[in-house]
Amino acid sequence: MHRFYEELNTEIKKASEVLGGEVNKHYLHDGILDLHKPYVDEVILVSDSGKPMRREPDLIDVWFDSGAMPYAQWGLDYEKLKAGDPKPFNQPFDHNFPADFICEGVDQTRGWFYTLHAIGSLLYENVAFKTVVSNGLVLDKNGNKMSKRLGNVVDPFDTIEKFGADATRWYLITNASPWDNLKFDIDGIKEVQRKFFGTLYNTYQFFALYANVDGFTFKEPYLQMNERPEIDRWIISSLNTLVKNVHVAMDDYEPTQAGRLIEDFVDEHLSNWYVRLCRRRFWKPARRSSGSAQAGGGEYEADKVSAYQTLYECLETVCRLMAPIAPFFSDAVFRNLNSITQRHSAESVHHAFFPKADEALIDPSLEERMQLAQDASSLILSLRKKVNIKVRQPLQKVLIPVLNPSMKDQLEKIEELIKSEVNVKEIAYLTETEGFIKKKIKPNFVALGKKLGPKMKAVSGALAQFSQEDISRLEKEGNYELLIDGETVSLNVNEVDINSEDIPGWTVASKGALTVALDITITPNYNRKATLVSLSTVFRRSGRIVVLNLQIR
Repeated sequence: MHRFYEELNTEIKKASEVLGGEVNKHYLHDGILDLHKPYVDEVILVSDSGKPMRREPDLIDVWFDSGAMPYAQWGLDYEKLKAGDPKPFNQPFDHNFPADFICEGVDQTRGWFYTLHAIGSLLYENVAFKTVVSNGLVLDKNGNKMSKRLGNVVDPFDTIEKFGADATRWYLITNASPWDNLKFDIDGIKEVQRKFFGTLYNTYQFFALYANVDGFTFKEPYLQMNERPEIDRWIISSLNTLVKNVHVAMDDYEPTQAGRLIEDFVDEHLSNWYVRLCRRRFWKPARRSSGSAQAGGGEYEADKVSAYQTLYECLETVCRLMAPIAPFFSDAVFRNLNSITQRHSAESVHHAFFPKADEALIDPSLEERMQLAQDASSLILSLRKKVNIKVRQPLQKVLIPVLNPSMKDQLEKIEELIKSEVNVKEIAYLTETEGFIKKKIKPNFVALGKKLGPKMKAVSGALAQFSQEDISRLEKEGNYELLIDGETVSLNVNEVDINSEDIPGWTVASKGALTVALDITITPNYNRKATLVSLSTVFRRSGRIVVLNLQIR
């Protein structure tokens, strides 16, 4: 700063000498000591051509410069300017104004966001942008602002070096909506690495291992959906539903929701259900038969081709969906897949088109049915864990109350799958649960809090008086109307929590409209079967390792 004053005072004396008269007469002895108004306005400097230079006394706020960005970024078209064009700017200004979308921190609400609109309104009576995302702040994991004084600052470069850019980006996007403050926790990035990227990469490695063994290159005739088994049709339907929902989320500027949808699909549907249930389709050796599609060292049947084509389509589509959030991982997997199949002319996932949903491949009834199978299996397995009965121990019966004929029909179609998943011998369906399964109901305070406000206490009291018939009606119809203080209050089934009580000899669990009751009585016969299964597993373990090694070779 001292050097600046020296240079300024030198220029003040130079201007006095060149311009003469009383120029800068008050600042020739000690120089200028205070750069605030009104003193700084009295200072005159001299240009290289000998002309006086005075400070402009009236300045527009410096944010004016940022507000002029839409015009300044393209520059002036001097031909248009000479012709008197009201918008004398280089192209593509006409196509880019007003902007579709801008994004900045919440602190710009009275800065950039305001001045953009202010100047746009003054010049053209128009807004400068159509959509804005106002970013929240990144806080430490306890919700405190990061500062060197508190020692809670996280170095972003160290974080990216250690965990990778994609895992960091995915965590930031999916942990909280962009406009909310983010409580940044390194453990969250580790979770993203393990649960999402680890799961997806393991799925890709599983596919690549067996595709390489069989020489699958997607050169076989494409199998239409009606030629594929139900589980393939289901995952392709779920995939297209995912694409459709991700499109909606992205169009609504909801990247957090889009990322979470992709996570759920990869974890719950693709890895933990489809791949796990279809492993044997990839494991079984290629079988020579006339008329079968050929790959690698031998011919193999259509079922295996269907499994390969289905899993490939899922992996490739997921890579294109996740590319905006995880650009490096998605590109690496996409390139690996496409280098073999050449299904896309694009060399990079970022040059390929974003996926579009094929509505004709979406089967809502099939998706509902498979979701019932997943939910029922999950509930029954949780009940086994609750009472410490392992899955290898056969159990006799599961009871499932059905709310309507459609629900029963859907469950019957996936009954064998559920029994296989949870190792039970029989599934029975109850059309009337009164007197057998007792349920309790209470309000979901998170869902109803904003909706009801001061009426919450009265609604909570009314729900406490619900009979089993009232609860059953709410589950069947999906809504229920209460009369509270002379006003009608409508409740949806997803706005309440319904729990079931255990019955002697049974244990009960619920999720939404689905309830299961598991018979936990273990007969001597079933106990012997479980022991035999355990012994068989031990005896076959060494042989299985040899088989796996041979397959991998």
